[in-house]
Amino acid sequence: MLRTLVGSASVAAALVAAVPAHAQGTIKIGLIMPYSGQFADTATQMDNAIKLYVKQKGDTVAGKKIEFIRKDTGGVAPDVAKRLAQELVVRDNVDILAGFILTPNALAASDVSAEAKKFMVIMNAATSIITTKSPYSARTSVTPPQLNESFGTWAYKSGIRKIYTMVSDFGPGIDAESAFHRAFKEAGGEIVGSVRFPVANPDFSAFVQRAKDLNPEAIYIWVPGGVQPAAIGKTLAERGIDPKKTRILGQGELTEDEARKSMGDASIGIITVYHYDHNHDSALNREFVKAFNAEYGGRNPNIYAIGGYDGMHLIYEALKKTGGKTDGDALIAAAKGLRWESPRGPISIDPETRDIVQTVYIRRVDKVGGQLLNVEFDKVENVKDPVKARMKK
Repeated sequence: MLRTLVGSASVAAALVAAVPAHAQGTIKIGLIMPYSGQFADTATQMDNAIKLYVKQKGDTVAGKKIEFIRKDTGGVAPDVAKRLAQELVVRDNVDILAGFILTPNALAASDVSAEAKKFMVIMNAATSIITTKSPYSARTSVTPPQLNESFGTWAYKSGIRKIYTMVSDFGPGIDAESAFHRAFKEAGGEIVGSVRFPVANPDFSAFVQRAKDLNPEAIYIWVPGGVQPAAIGKTLAERGIDPKKTRILGQGELTEDEARKSMGDASIGIITVYHYDHNHDSALNREFVKAFNAEYGGRNPNIYAIGGYDGMHLIYEALKKTGGKTDGDALIAAAKGLRWESPRGPISIDPETRDIVQTVYIRRVDKVGGQLLNVEFDKVENVKDPVKARMKK
């Protein structure tokens, strides 16, 4: 026990004492992401956008060279993420911590950010509480409540009165479910049933059949990105649930590119809420998608890419405001209140919560020019994370 306490004290002392020993003309950014394992493609999308931003804007900011050090967590591994963050600060003398695809890893590294007073940019991890764990962190992605409270209110206004919900049984899924339930019920709607299924490799057949047997007006679904959206979409089609008769609602992952391809025409009519889609109609987004396609073999950017791209913009603009100063207090002060036009639309960093403020889009899958696309048909502007808004009260 004594050895453990002494070891912890030594790490803490090292973090507090960590002073950049690298050349004054260099700014080091430590990227912590799952570069291997089941989330490797997610990390690739984010890192590709980071590389694209640097290629477009240059690798020098405020007269200083930007250098990246990449660290692989291999997946959901909070202990590994914390150790890597400590190594980056103590051994590699990084100025900024960034990346963070997964909530448990972001929470673990937040302890290091707080103790070492290092600016930390969360480019994806979405659970609401993350930015409360370090006063030096800011987020450029989204939170499930930000999307789903807006969506719950919209669902009732669209005429739905009774709905069945199905979500993955872990942090973001539970966040999404709670947010949707809260807003839908406050608007006057009724949740006629709900189920949470396992995160790892669930067989959706029984869950979808149970929903069908209840014959609700609508079904709300939340599953993480990757293979599950296509799997549950296929199951919906196999069980004969027609979006034209039973409205299917979900967070944007449900109708991402691969999911739509897998579902085919069965995806037509599915309604989702999201903060970014490569089909978003703006000049800036068209330029972004064209550049991303050209750089990465025709692949479209997704939410992980836009989180990384805007995360780099936040870092660059904060550094410009500080004149290249990299201490945590200066950078987080510079980040608060920053606003800019992103490929996803206008965004800003809430000066009180350090979380993103953005437009939430309601989309429906339609066939356009022979292609199945998410077509935006409604939106809610200037949406803050509602959880933190209630905490402030």
